[in-house]
Amino acid sequence: MKIVKSLIVCLSLVLVSQSVFAQDTKIGVLNALQALFNSDPARVVQQELEQEFSVDEERANELTEQLTALQEEYQQNEAVMSEEEIRRMNASAQDLQVQLQLIQERVQTALQEKNQEFLQSMQEELAAAVTDVVAEGGFDLILNVDSAPYFAPVLDITARVTAKLNEQSGSSSDEQQ
Repeated sequence: MKIVKSLIVCLSLVLVSQSVFAQDTKIGVLNALQALFNSDPARVVQQELEQEFSVDEERANELTEQLTALQEEYQQNEAVMSEEEIRRMNASAQDLQVQLQLIQERVQTALQEKNQEFLQSMQEELAAAVTDVVAEGGFDLILNVDSAPYFAPVLDITARVTAKLNEQSGSSSDEQQ
């Protein structure tokens, strides 16, 4: 009987010590995509994309203006237009819509490719930034934001990782100069 009591006391001490240890566990939650796309390197890529697609954006704006003007003209003159004029106007509108859609598809595809390239090129930097934040903050566990249905905002380390990425990009650009 004395052995059973001793065993129960020992198990209780182990359980209590484990619960105390568990209370000291430091957890962080990370939105890795947000950390990457809010970083300075992402802003540089975004500026490059804006420059690269500025001609397409201007052309899309022109096409949209032409399409709007065509629609307004149709609404104003519909009652007095012949069937042939209506057909020509519809054909023109469809042509403008096709051109606009082609530009949008081309830009969308290019953006997806550039984003994928950026993500792949930043994998090591992201891993290093997360490792640094974990070491500096003494974290025991980092969860992906998608795997945590709820968490207190104080657990979010996304901004810290973004800051670390910015710090890394600043030091790497200093080294290149």
